[in-house]
Amino acid sequence: MALMTVRAAAEKLGVGYSTMKRWIGDGRVRTTLTEGGHHRISDGEIDRLTAHNQPSGKARPARPAETDDTLAGLSARNRLLGFVEEVRVDGLLAQVRLRVGNQTLTAVVTADAVHALKLRRGDDALAVIKSTEVMIAKPGNANGRRR
Repeated sequence: MALMTVRAAAEKLGVGYSTMKRWIGDGRVRTTLTEGGHHRISDGEIDRLTAHNQPSGKARPARPAETDDTLAGLSARNRLLGFVEEVRVDGLLAQVRLRVGNQTLTAVVTADAVHALKLRRGDDALAVIKSTEVMIAKPGNANGRRR
């Protein structure tokens, strides 16, 4: 497994160095850290990103979640664009872990939905949130009591 510098990886992908650094910071690019704390990117990761950026040899829209006709027939407005980190199918259900920025969102959906959407690790995906309840919590106050 050959490792390359961030600058070399950016050149190979045809993006700017700052874009590659932002992707690393957002968790979109998996890296290995050297003893000196420098990021190195494997050939396999470059291949994943290349396939991720141009599926079936076609260029894809830069931000599918921002086009007006995306999910035009759906009333939900709370949409989070991310990429699929993991898909686990077990019987009738599946667990999908989506990376949205530096956060992870986990959803349990039917196995049929995963198969119909052809969800795979590395795919772009939208988390569409439609709920009658939203719960809010403060970090560091797990028991909910005031101090």
